Amino acid sequence: MYWDESVESLSRSELDALQLHRLRHMVERVSNYSFYHKKFADNHISASLINSLKDIRKLPFTTKQDLRDHYPYGFLCVPKEQLVRLHVSSGTSGQATAIFYSRGDVEHWAELMARCIYMTGARAGDTFQNLTGYGLFTGGLGFHYGAERLGLLTIPAGAGNSKRQIQLMKDFGTNVMHIIPSYALRLQDIMKEAGIHPRRDLKLRIAYLGAEPYSQEVRRRIEEFYGVRAYNSYGLSEMNGPGVAFECPHQLGMHIWEDSYFAEIIDPVTLEPVPEGTIGELVLTTLHREAMPLIRYRTKDLTRFMPGDCPCGRAHRRIDRMQGRSDDMFIIKGVNIFPIQVEQVLMNIPEVGNNYVIVLQRENNIDTMIVRVEVNEKIFIEDMRHLQRIQKKITHDLRSELLLTPQVELVEPHSLPKSEGKAVRLVDQRSL
Repeated sequence: MYWDESVESLSRSELDALQLHRLRHMVERVSNYSFYHKKFADNHISASLINSLKDIRKLPFTTKQDLRDHYPYGFLCVPKEQLVRLHVSSGTSGQATAIFYSRGDVEHWAELMARCIYMTGARAGDTFQNLTGYGLFTGGLGFHYGAERLGLLTIPAGAGNSKRQIQLMKDFGTNVMHIIPSYALRLQDIMKEAGIHPRRDLKLRIAYLGAEPYSQEVRRRIEEFYGVRAYNSYGLSEMNGPGVAFECPHQLGMHIWEDSYFAEIIDPVTLEPVPEGTIGELVLTTLHREAMPLIRYRTKDLTRFMPGDCPCGRAHRRIDRMQGRSDDMFIIKGVNIFPIQVEQVLMNIPEVGNNYVIVLQRENNIDTMIVRVEVNEKIFIEDMRHLQRIQKKITHDLRSELLLTPQVELVEPHSLPKSEGKAVRLVDQRSL
């Protein structure tokens, strides 16, 4: 049941005590270095202020902009000679950010990932196929090292080249895979076209999903088609990468590994803690990081703490699936909308395909929202009345969910742009 029983079986009081000890030590460490040295000195902050876990609120937040402003080496807490790994963000929304790792960081990351994978039932002797990107993207390497640490036969397939992915699955009996949800949906379409039936032709039984927000309805589609149990995974490069939180077999939220991370959920506007069970922004503090520890890092990811105890027996707190990012929200006619709300509606309609896009436009100073949706090919070609009924149903259901009426356009299968990386679900053309 446990990969590391010494920490996975800790009681709540034992976890709290461990977190407080590591938090005080971490505050003392970062006080002597770069960014935090000045920040703490200016605000008269020291480890002596941390006498309970609630005292973490006395510490300042760290933001993505802080990382950008002190790029590349401003957050280092070890000499450069101790660094063995670098990951860099894409920088698509601004200055890139750099994340550094010591040898100890890489080893601990592999241990966390092995803990996650073991928890779901994967064991030495299984064949693991990693269908996500390597290189500067942390997702591929994180799962790779965790799977190898556990003793799985690991196939570093990387992203894309769908026909080869399928052939690898068939040739080597892949039964565990890591895949971005939107690519799992695309690969599903490719398998259908090729006459591949995973439940009959492949040996898949476990899938790990992450890297982008997705709905429960998408998970249901993936599980039904591939014949797998699909587990939610959460991580971000600033915290190492994947392995921050993971689902156990009960699939009742993702356990945050609280021996390595201290989690808070705050109101992104007031910055105050929200009541348990309320959705807010996840804030994380590293407790076991050598090269580049971060204090109260604002992730921008929206989730909630799951109330109650997990039947698996682990006391590590659970968070819900990500509801999106606070900076993904867009406003149309005064209504706050997240793309995942649209997905939840669409994926509940059987005739809807696996791809959609939301387009925002502005005409005569009026914002409009267009939802383009791929539908079943047979319906699109042969049954115009059915097509009209589907269009009306989608419009009705979206209006009920969003409290406004978007323009719905039904399009042929495979006609919308596709990506082998993270899906682009929102195209905002209002400033063009």
